[in-house]
Amino acid sequence: MMTNPYFALAILFLAALGFGLGPLGLAWLWARCFSPAKPNAVKNAIYECGLESRGDAWVQFRSAYYLYAIIFLIFDVETVFLLPFAVAFTGLGAAACLAMLVFVLMLVEGLAWAWAKGILTWA
Repeated sequence: MMTNPYFALAILFLAALGFGLGPLGLAWLWARCFSPAKPNAVKNAIYECGLESRGDAWVQFRSAYYLYAIIFLIFDVETVFLLPFAVAFTGLGAAACLAMLVFVLMLVEGLAWAWAKGILTWA
């Protein structure tokens, strides 16, 4: 059994599984043995921020909020791609610089298109 190369992986998998499920099992056992079950209307009531909810919970947001979020994510991911390039800039050749320039120009083109379409206006 010790000659199998996956034996150590199986032991680590079981340890990780036990590390995650052990506290859950102990919490369930503690609640089962020591916590009295007293369901009533107050315990089963919906609780949100200490206030009782009134009316419909469905609120329709304007699409501009989502567009701002998507644009933020696009430029956030851009920085994630540009950081390794900036760190290794001196060791890269002209092809890598050209590829990064094309990447940045495509993002600038997308920003200019969004600006021209009026997506970036808040009104």
